[in-house]
Amino acid sequence: MKTTFRLLAVLLAVGMVVSFVGCPKKQVVEPEPRPIPEPEPEPEPEPEPYQFNLGTINFDFDKSNIRAGDAEILKDNHRQLKEAAEQDETPAVTIEGHCDPIGTSEYNMALGQRRAESAKKYLVKLGVDKARLSTISYGEEQLVTNNVDEYEQNRRCEFKVGD
Repeated sequence: MKTTFRLLAVLLAVGMVVSFVGCPKKQVVEPEPRPIPEPEPEPEPEPEPYQFNLGTINFDFDKSNIRAGDAEILKDNHRQLKEAAEQDETPAVTIEGHCDPIGTSEYNMALGQRRAESAKKYLVKLGVDKARLSTISYGEEQLVTNNVDEYEQNRRCEFKVGD
């Protein structure tokens, strides 16, 4: 029993030492803070396509030469095409020649073509790349008016921007 008592005394002494000293504390390792992700840059918006407002030119009866006032319209058309090219837009432009219904269909088709070619030649002279320009004649097929007193509105070239 003395040994039991001694054993009990030793266990009690060890228990007291452990309770006063305690177990070694665990080291707490703080996790490294996660880097805050930088927001992804917003994509640059697509540039707006150039808004063309190409003017229509008119011609005198049975003529295909460019009149002074219409030359100013062609200069403005050239300015717009130049600005578009500076924005890396190089659209194709179709020049449409039109006529009034006086004369035969064949004659008016040829006259419409001469008018379109005259406008093209003027734009090329101003500096437009002729590879960007095409011509077509509609003759008297696309009239603006059927009123004889307003036939001058039919004698025209229109400029259509395409791909």
